[in-house]
Amino acid sequence: MSTEVLPDHLALRSGRRGRALAQMEAYDLDVLVLGRQANVRYVTGAPQLWVAGTRPFGPTCVLVRATGAIHLLSTWDEGVPEDIPHENLYGISWNPTNTIAALSRIEGAATARRVGTDAMSPLFAQLLPMAFPSAELVDGELAMRAARAIKTAEEIAALRASVQVAESALAAAVDALEDGVSEQTLTGVLMEAMTAGGVSTPATQDVAWVTSREHPWRRAAGDGRVHTGDLVAFSAGVLAGGYVAEVGRTYPVGGAPQGNAAAAYRRWDALWEKLSGACRPGAACSELLRAYDDAGEPLPPVPVAHGLGLGFDPPVVSAQLPETAASERLEPGMVLAITGYVFEPGVGAVFGREAVLITDDGHEVLTTAPFATGS
Repeated sequence: MSTEVLPDHLALRSGRRGRALAQMEAYDLDVLVLGRQANVRYVTGAPQLWVAGTRPFGPTCVLVRATGAIHLLSTWDEGVPEDIPHENLYGISWNPTNTIAALSRIEGAATARRVGTDAMSPLFAQLLPMAFPSAELVDGELAMRAARAIKTAEEIAALRASVQVAESALAAAVDALEDGVSEQTLTGVLMEAMTAGGVSTPATQDVAWVTSREHPWRRAAGDGRVHTGDLVAFSAGVLAGGYVAEVGRTYPVGGAPQGNAAAAYRRWDALWEKLSGACRPGAACSELLRAYDDAGEPLPPVPVAHGLGLGFDPPVVSAQLPETAASERLEPGMVLAITGYVFEPGVGAVFGREAVLITDDGHEVLTTAPFATGS
């Protein structure tokens, strides 16, 4: 049964809140104003309804460092944890000056020196100083990124559970893989299995596709059906209990890979050995990029790695951001989705994505779904 409308359990939200407060101290923030939903849930433990899609910044949550008090934008108590009292809820208003008035009444607002926000809009850039008249407004997303990058023990347990749902759904889709089945049918099977596992929110839209034999980064053109000899990529992503899990696999249609297809799988294994070797505490994130070069494979246009958690967490390791990758290091407690991708002309691509936990002495691969092997 899904528990998406229930607040996160006490140990989970308390551990996250403690990390947020510690980063507020590290960044010298008296107050943190949050509008991004993943950040709001991270601090409050409250999954909010009717917030899907893109929308402008709004002060949805306020965390006060001195008292640890949380103030939340909500017109009802449903789904709000018991440690956020009713008097700390402020209602939704079409008039933003009413929201600012509610913020100004928060204890500590008038005397705060530094207030961080995780986003901003021209309107609230003018209005927030009215709620915090003595404060300097600064970037608060840096503190939230630092907090969210390292997972608590409870978060790791939540990610393990989310990975299990993703892998169960993936297994159901793979069982349906046969000559003539459509990509849409495979997607439907995965979504049905995911929902049967109590999760109704996919984390990715593309689930199954025939890899192109002509272009390294495209899906095959055709009638949308798979045929014997095709390499079919699966990307199973779920959002369970607020936590994103991703697992990617590629399976051949019609039996074990042979010939050039088998060689492509062996190349993927060699690439993964290099990527795996870079997954250790203290390693620069750029070593994940270097792994492709060491394996003799071109870097993919998608991130080689990104953090998993309540959404798309740091670090993000991409060929388009080499300086960022060089400046960031892997730390124990990070959980990453790491992508391996190789292409063989005339055959197709082998895509794989693993969830990896960085540990004190190396790493642990959280995903366990079987992978086709080259004979």
